[in-house]
Amino acid sequence: MNGDTWVFGYGSLVSPASMAATIGRTVAADDVAVAHLDGYGRRWNYGSLHLRGNWHHGGATVTQGLVVSLGLVVADTETCNGVIVRVTAGELAQLDWRERDYERTDVTDRIRLDDGVRSVRRDVGAGRVTTYVPRPSAVERYEEARDHGRAGIRQPYRELVSVAFGELGDDHLDQYESTPSPDVPVVDMALSMLP
Repeated sequence: MNGDTWVFGYGSLVSPASMAATIGRTVAADDVAVAHLDGYGRRWNYGSLHLRGNWHHGGATVTQGLVVSLGLVVADTETCNGVIVRVTAGELAQLDWRERDYERTDVTDRIRLDDGVRSVRRDVGAGRVTTYVPRPSAVERYEEARDHGRAGIRQPYRELVSVAFGELGDDHLDQYESTPSPDVPVVDMALSMLP
């Protein structure tokens, strides 16, 4: 159906289980395609608005530390791999809630399908492709917590994303692993939510 809305996932949304947990259904094969987003680079730069964690690392104990996840930056010479997933209006609203400290951004004209043959608009039927880019406040929150040694990445999150890219194939895992290394520790943490 032409004019559908698709969401480009470049981190945990590449995982079918993570996407299904948010939108409430298993994503059918016809509703997903491997893709590349030109002009953006993936970074460990998102500081969660709502999640906090407790962990031990390098002899230090961190209580109510900031949870860091993947985000994007505008980078004209870079490309970010991931998947596009067709969603309904209701599912998009659920994703907007999950990603509420990200800006939903139209990237339709920057998406290339992995096979280099199919057209996003013609063959996939994407009227619009959006993705989630961290709000400046989320990046600032991350930078401040990083600079004070109070930011960390959840080990299970990093593993989930690695497995998801591995399932796309070795080339995709290699592209994901070329993401600049995080400058905060990857730790086993106990999570809590801010009210």
